[in-house]
Amino acid sequence: MVNCVVKNWQGENVGETTLELKVAKAENAEHIVHRALIRQINNARQGTASSKTRAEVRGGGRKPWRQKGTGRARAGSSRSPLWRGGGVIFGPKPRDFSVKMNRKERRLALRTAFDSRLEDTIVVENFAEQLDRPKTKEITAALKRWEIDAERKVLLILPEIPENIYLSTRNISNLKVIKATNLNIYDLLNASKIVATTDALEQIKEVYGD
Repeated sequence: MVNCVVKNWQGENVGETTLELKVAKAENAEHIVHRALIRQINNARQGTASSKTRAEVRGGGRKPWRQKGTGRARAGSSRSPLWRGGGVIFGPKPRDFSVKMNRKERRLALRTAFDSRLEDTIVVENFAEQLDRPKTKEITAALKRWEIDAERKVLLILPEIPENIYLSTRNISNLKVIKATNLNIYDLLNASKIVATTDALEQIKEVYGD
């Protein structure tokens, strides 16, 4: 069980909340998180890269010159991989890069990754009602009050993403906003700082706490 300090919109400490997640054993934690990360990265690949072999390149059906007597090296096709405009040797072909991982393992890896980032996590009160209209400057100022460097990558976790918050954050290049139900390994590990609202934290406990 970990105790987290809760800050309000003004950046003041207003209480504490607890978070308890079942995580992997210390000797297995790094391995299972790494597997889940590789799985996510590989599954995001389209796998549509394709090149043509000498059999697929248009043309090249006629022998360029006779076999003997020219003084040049023998050639059977102008689409040889050695020629300009020829095919590609061992080039990429469409393939499936996806990696399978059991659901229980994926959830364990996610909980373990989140638990490892708790030192870099700031819990704040729900602030949706603080923005009556979209205002990027308000979000930037709030990050400063929460002692977060705007130059570093920040992950903001919310239970839902209201339109005012979406419009206020979309122009902040280093800030990514996701729903608590859409947590993923890559975003958790890629961010320098994580900001989660109290409602988002409760949702994480409910969804991933088993």
